[in-house]
Amino acid sequence: MIGIKYFPDPVESSAIEPFNRGENAPAIRVLRAGAAFYARVYHRLRVLEPSQVPRHGPAILVCNHTSGLDPVLIQSACPRFIRWMMAREYFDLKALNWCFRTVGAIPVERSGRDTAATRAALRALEEGFALGVFPEGKIETTRDLLPFQQGIGLMALKTGAPVYPAYLDGKQRGREMLAAFALVSGATIAFGPPVDLSKLEHSRHGVEEATARIQAAVDRLRASHIDSR
Repeated sequence: MIGIKYFPDPVESSAIEPFNRGENAPAIRVLRAGAAFYARVYHRLRVLEPSQVPRHGPAILVCNHTSGLDPVLIQSACPRFIRWMMAREYFDLKALNWCFRTVGAIPVERSGRDTAATRAALRALEEGFALGVFPEGKIETTRDLLPFQQGIGLMALKTGAPVYPAYLDGKQRGREMLAAFALVSGATIAFGPPVDLSKLEHSRHGVEEATARIQAAVDRLRASHIDSR
């Protein structure tokens, strides 16, 4: 099995609260309904290709990163509840902190060296949740993809959870958090089939290849997005 040694030198973060709510907990259902209305009606989100994330069992949803609004937009188009790995600074926003904690979002240091967050993500998959990840590690202001961090390949191979790609676009790209939430984005999203990671070994080369295949899957959706404009 691959160990944490394939990540950069570890840096511990503060303890991450355990998440004990079920996917159908009342508070989560209310937040999901509100997010769906907000994204579909106010932000006019269009789904070009529907989500293929299974309704049960562990899964990893990966997407490009356009703004702090992304988790809301993506969740609204996905019938499955997603637990997100999110930049820790978002948790400092008092207006949204309760929401993030309620849905079990996992705070991550942007350095990509947060082993506590990695363990929390692996635990979420072991418990059968769907995990949402932005493998670029930061927001990209153009339609190009930043190189994916290899942690996504490691998690996929270590857990065996299927990986589903998505690509998001819209006017929210690169906006500050408040502007992204307040201004209509006219966003579009497309989901793809699971990435074939079969026959890859649990090794450094396997992690690199898995990461490359996952990025290629998102990039194919990006190309289709551009062609459809």
